[in-house]
Amino acid sequence: MAQTGGASCFDRIKIGFMMGMCIGMASGGLFGGFNAFRYGLRGKELIGQVGKIMVQGGGTFGTFMSIGTAIRC
Repeated sequence: MAQTGGASCFDRIKIGFMMGMCIGMASGGLFGGFNAFRYGLRGKELIGQVGKIMVQGGGTFGTFMSIGTAIRC
């Protein structure tokens, strides 16, 4: 049977978190990569630093997007 009411509030919060996570990771990759190259990091240091910044940015922005979505439910 098809659901007629659309996505539930929890589903919307999950979607908001995932959208924020994607945007935060993309911006973290850009800004983190630029800063890592500016400080002269190469190899494993570069990958580790950029990865850390991507996860931090994604988690932060994802959390704020999910909170904003929860307020609108």
